Amino acid sequence: MSLSYNYFAEIDVNHIDLNGRHAVITGGAQGIGFAIAERVVASGASVSLWDRDTVLLQSASEKLQKVGTVTTAVVDVSDAANIDVAVADTMTQHGAIDILVTSAGIAGPNFKTWEYPIDAWRQVMEINLTGMFLCCRAIVPGMVERNYGRIVNISSIAGKEGNPTASGYSASKAGVIALTKSLGKETASYNIAVNCITPAAAKTRIFEQLSQQHIDFMLSKIPRGRFLQLEEVSAMVAWLVSEENSFTTGAVFDLSGGRATY
Repeated sequence: MSLSYNYFAEIDVNHIDLNGRHAVITGGAQGIGFAIAERVVASGASVSLWDRDTVLLQSASEKLQKVGTVTTAVVDVSDAANIDVAVADTMTQHGAIDILVTSAGIAGPNFKTWEYPIDAWRQVMEINLTGMFLCCRAIVPGMVERNYGRIVNISSIAGKEGNPTASGYSASKAGVIALTKSLGKETASYNIAVNCITPAAAKTRIFEQLSQQHIDFMLSKIPRGRFLQLEEVSAMVAWLVSEENSFTTGAVFDLSGGRATY
């Protein structure tokens, strides 16, 4: 199979009904977050893109507004006050937040654990794990009040296996898995589904933060012999944030191309 093989170019994409729902997608201006936003908007939901990159937000919004209703907010997910303002503004504009996808994240540098820069470790944790916690903390109460919600947190295969020279990223994504399980159990009686996905590497701008050696290592671990396609992520997430996902919560969905089977 060619590394550039595009399965989705050969099939009709299944329709997921998200009409009348509103989704907040962090890190939504690029990469996995933007791919999910595209699929969610195409499925009938309105979307709020939260990202800290103003230029990318504008570009993403212009693309998605051709398909559906999109609003944006410049948000630093590691800043609780910033998130509270974004939640209030989103509620004013859209009335409710039915769906949350926490996709904002960074890779951090590649160092052995005992050489890992302390400041870099803290930054990775603040964005990848604390940022997810703060978003859920701010948005879940409204879902509980309305007795409905769908949350998908973007973890990583690194959170299951732990990648060498990426202890900060791996540890943060393991934390995402554990927090998802805790929150899923806490909200199960409120018709709220909280799940996470553990994708293998996909070719996004996060690759710019990685060494070529680390990129080659990740590819060598994937039995399918190619990197993940963004459409494959959005297809899984579209179902997870729909009403059809009425029973599964606190679960981890694998997207590792066979690297992990648990």
